[in-house]
Amino acid sequence: MISLNNIVVMYNRVTLVLRGVSFQIKDGEIVALLGSNGAGKSTTLKAISGLLHPELGEVTEGSVTLDDKRIDRLPPEQIAAMGIIQVMEGRQILEHLTVEEELLVGAHMRKEKDKVRKDIDLIYEYFPVLKRYSQKKTGYLSGGEQQMVLIGRAFTSRPRFMLLDEPSLGLSPLLVKEIFDIINKINKEQSTGIILVEQNARMALGLARQGYVMENGRVVLDGTAEELRNNEDIKEFYLGLSTEGKRKSFREVKHYKRRKRWL
Repeated sequence: MISLNNIVVMYNRVTLVLRGVSFQIKDGEIVALLGSNGAGKSTTLKAISGLLHPELGEVTEGSVTLDDKRIDRLPPEQIAAMGIIQVMEGRQILEHLTVEEELLVGAHMRKEKDKVRKDIDLIYEYFPVLKRYSQKKTGYLSGGEQQMVLIGRAFTSRPRFMLLDEPSLGLSPLLVKEIFDIINKINKEQSTGIILVEQNARMALGLARQGYVMENGRVVLDGTAEELRNNEDIKEFYLGLSTEGKRKSFREVKHYKRRKRWL
């Protein structure tokens, strides 16, 4: 289990980003982190994966643990070797490599080459388009295909937990559904725990078991996915529906103020 225990995160010991964030995810679960841009969702993932350190960020209070072992002071490569892999926002691929080479990069810490081959073939089953383009350089792929490569690259490391940051960003609804279906399949078939940061709250809550809403570096609301889907605040300001079932405009949404019961 990964556990965040009242963590405070600062960059350069000056900029305060997270202000006492706590939550847990067990093996095999899917947890969704929701919230507007700048709420601290991506920083939360980096606090878990260790990718804060290259950006001069650190957990200054609290702790992040994996199976009760503190990991927030470890370098990212050591955390990755423990089975926690982050897929960052923005499709950060190695453009000069082919699809298959990218998948092999994900497996570089593994020694069982025969099992790596099986996992690459499994990724080709999940994403058949990648098999067709296995020898094509990833820089020439579409945005959706690049996102598939990144998920595949994370999978070939055989993680216990995948941290997915905005996997639907910039993709068509059809591609979003395809990618979310495969994320769900990986979770169900491989028992991979997934923390999903996602602006598409409807898709995220359709996939996750538990959800947390972040605002200004804090968790302000949490519950099961069903509870959050039925919450009037979530319906109105994340799913775009008012209590009358009408879609809200952005002009109305942007004036949202947190309700007192969230405090």
